[in-house]
Amino acid sequence: MAAGRAPPGGTAPESSSETPDCQTRINSLKYILSKKQKTPLSARGHWSMWPAFPSGQTVLRNHKPCCAPEERRSSNKQALLTFPKPRYLEELESYLRKELQSLDLTKKNSQELKLQPYREIFEFFIDNFKTYKPLLSAIKNEYEVTLAHQRKTIRALEPLKAMVTTVSEDCTRQILALQEKEKDEINVLKQEKQNLLKFIDNMKEENNSLQTQVEHLQTSVAEEYARYLNEYGARKLLLAKLNDMHNERLDMTRHQVQDIKDEDVVKLTLALKIARQDLTKAQVKLNTVIADYGDVVPRRDFESLEKKYSDLLQEMKTLQKDFDQLHKEYETLLEIHRETAEERDNFCAELQRVQHNCTPRPNWAKCSEVIPGGADRWGCLAEGKTSDQLVDVLLEEIGTGALKEINVFPGWGKGDKVPVYLRHEGEVKNKKLTKKDVVNILKDVWKEKIALEQQMGKRSSLPEFFLSYLQEKYGDAAAMEWSYTLYENMRLCRSNHVLSSFYDMLTGKVGEEQYRGQNQLISNLQKELAACDSSNSGSLTSKQFSTAVREAFPLKRKESIQELVDASRYKLDSTEDLIDYISLFKEDEEGNAEPFVVKLRSQYVREKHEYLRQLKNKLGDLTEVNADDLKTAFCTIDPNIDDQTLDTYIGLAYWVRREQPDQEVVPVETALERLLAGDVRRVGPSPREGSTTDFEGE
Repeated sequence: MAAGRAPPGGTAPESSSETPDCQTRINSLKYILSKKQKTPLSARGHWSMWPAFPSGQTVLRNHKPCCAPEERRSSNKQALLTFPKPRYLEELESYLRKELQSLDLTKKNSQELKLQPYREIFEFFIDNFKTYKPLLSAIKNEYEVTLAHQRKTIRALEPLKAMVTTVSEDCTRQILALQEKEKDEINVLKQEKQNLLKFIDNMKEENNSLQTQVEHLQTSVAEEYARYLNEYGARKLLLAKLNDMHNERLDMTRHQVQDIKDEDVVKLTLALKIARQDLTKAQVKLNTVIADYGDVVPRRDFESLEKKYSDLLQEMKTLQKDFDQLHKEYETLLEIHRETAEERDNFCAELQRVQHNCTPRPNWAKCSEVIPGGADRWGCLAEGKTSDQLVDVLLEEIGTGALKEINVFPGWGKGDKVPVYLRHEGEVKNKKLTKKDVVNILKDVWKEKIALEQQMGKRSSLPEFFLSYLQEKYGDAAAMEWSYTLYENMRLCRSNHVLSSFYDMLTGKVGEEQYRGQNQLISNLQKELAACDSSNSGSLTSKQFSTAVREAFPLKRKESIQELVDASRYKLDSTEDLIDYISLFKEDEEGNAEPFVVKLRSQYVREKHEYLRQLKNKLGDLTEVNADDLKTAFCTIDPNIDDQTLDTYIGLAYWVRREQPDQEVVPVETALERLLAGDVRRVGPSPREGSTTDFEGE
């Protein structure tokens, strides 16, 4: 501490070297101040003790032992006011006020200028305060050194402040950009957080449930463990007692052998009596143990028997389930056998009735003499057709021949009952179109209608579109001529699928959904066949073809699949195995399809009739049916039907006219006719077929 203290009457060397300019200014100012004023110290030669001296005297003069401190402080303050300040103090304060008033505090270094008068007053005070001058000089010098160091530090940090400000602004901009950029990610993370919180809640609920189960199991295990410990302790205690008894007997025997010579008869008799008593007690305990644990078996045997019992119980359940399934299938087979027997008897009776009532089969070969084209053309027309179909063919040939001789058609008038495409008064010219021309026009009509519906997004009426198509293509004047000509050709040519189907849809006998459904089935089959043709050769083997047909029509029976395979091979020899599936879907110039497509359409119609026949049998003797009963019947014969398809079928069956909007029930025959006109087919396998298939697989 002595080394760090400034010498008396001067300043520290280190401080003087660090602040020479400041010390020089202070000395000059001290000299000027000493010239201007004379201090009270030089006049009186000692320092005034104000306000300590007056306050001390006042305290001594006014002190009372019993007075309160507050009273003493108030009296001291009054005493101070009675004594004036020393003259030297007043001169210093006056000089300080003048210096402060003369300063310009608007400058940048106003604080340093304001500090200078205080520094001068303090220097002058140190010079006149001789006794404490070294200490006060040291204190002042340390303050000066500290202030100089702080100024230097501030000057060094000013560039850093500007840089920190710039960096802070850049960081703020980057933070804002990152916040804007990550806002979406934060939203996603918040959503994910919500989902995770929900997941955590679910996991907590599951954990609580599992914890409850664990607690229950722990309780059960604790009970079992306590029972086991009791059993274990009892057995261990019993073994210890038996060992003690055995050791006692051995000790007694050993002692008897050793001391038998020294013992007398009385002692031996007494020992024998005691031994017999102990033996009796041991025998009683042994009998008690045998009685208590006579029914206990080893755990190993118990677990083995329990496992064998579980296996036998599982095997018994499996056999019982198989037996119930076989019994159910047996009852199903009995029902099928009964129904088959009834159908056989009905067919036999019908056969006898037909044989008794029907006329002999006509000789259709005679028609080749009157049909244009002779026997060859008649052979092509009559191939694979029944007598009913041959009658249609014959009437079609006669009608088309007569139609070519007609020049005009009589108009049907303009009544409301006349179709919109036939409303005309007077005669209409016959265009005398060939069947090929009619087929091409009808295909083009259907194509344009589908394109318009796809563009508009809704269905349009076929009769109105048919008339608008003819008017747009041939003009309003000639539209009726084309309409009547096409109508008469469609009405007469019932053997042609394109003409007959378009006629049925145009007259409202069948719905467009049926035609669309058949085309969709054919399209699905084409896609399935193309998918099986990995080499894109256009040909498939019989096995591949059969597999593709089965994949496309999983509900068809094996007989129907075989019929389609046979129809696809009608041009092949028995040795050829490759089927050209692309040629099966071709049509001739008159729109006649190949036998394969004809067979596919006939199966569609046959399956629909079979489906509706089952529906009619399920309805029983009902003459009228409501929607609920019809839904129940559909669900019974077709359990896999979905709600949308079921609603579509119910809508077909309960289509009513505008004058009957509140009709709730319809006749059964009417409902079946409406369903027959629409696209109605089975959605899933019938219950009978499903059970039979399962039985055959087992």
